[in-house]
Amino acid sequence: MVHTSAHDSAHDSRPHAAAPATVPLRPMTVPAHEAEERARGFYEVMAQRRTVRDFDSRPLPEGVLEWAVRTASTAPSGAHVQPWRFVALTDPARKTRLREAAEAEEREFYGRRASEEWLDALAPIGTDEHKPFLETAPVVLVVFEVHKGPHSPRPYYTKESVGIAVGLLLATLHQAGLATLTHTPSPMRFLNDICDRPTEERASYVIPIGYPAPDAHVPDLTRKPLDEVLIRL
Repeated sequence: MVHTSAHDSAHDSRPHAAAPATVPLRPMTVPAHEAEERARGFYEVMAQRRTVRDFDSRPLPEGVLEWAVRTASTAPSGAHVQPWRFVALTDPARKTRLREAAEAEEREFYGRRASEEWLDALAPIGTDEHKPFLETAPVVLVVFEVHKGPHSPRPYYTKESVGIAVGLLLATLHQAGLATLTHTPSPMRFLNDICDRPTEERASYVIPIGYPAPDAHVPDLTRKPLDEVLIRL
């Protein structure tokens, strides 16, 4: 005798969805003897990437931002909803508004909201409430998570999806010789007004983009060795 659970019955009562359309996979073909060399070469480029807070005012090369956003948009996303929006600010007046609003939130963070433990963790990096890069960088890219709204479906694994997309974006910009900074003022609702975005979009990253200033310095930091971040079982 075959027993059917309530879950099975409910599942069986749903109309069968049509099989999704597919296309042949055209994978990138890399000979096995070249795979490690390619991976190492990419690592050697990316190992030079550093977060930059001192930007030159030179404009970005034509087309680079567009290709970087295209690359970011190849990221996997929950249910392929692609819940991201990239808003590029170049207007000086908007960037000034952004800096003023972000610094107001940062003064609250450094002066009242952040714990001593958090402030101690930030001390070696040398950050504070002053954010001049929000005006000096030629482009400030504001990344929004797109949630359910009148013209957008419900997203799934939204933060994970947008985070992967931003990783691809940063890698592409670094490959193009540009510097970036991931800035996350909190709360960020003021960015909807500055960027003219609807309420279902929620800002998650503010990314100044440009060339580093000639006299730019970065903190003397080291990255964890491989044996601390890779576990083989």
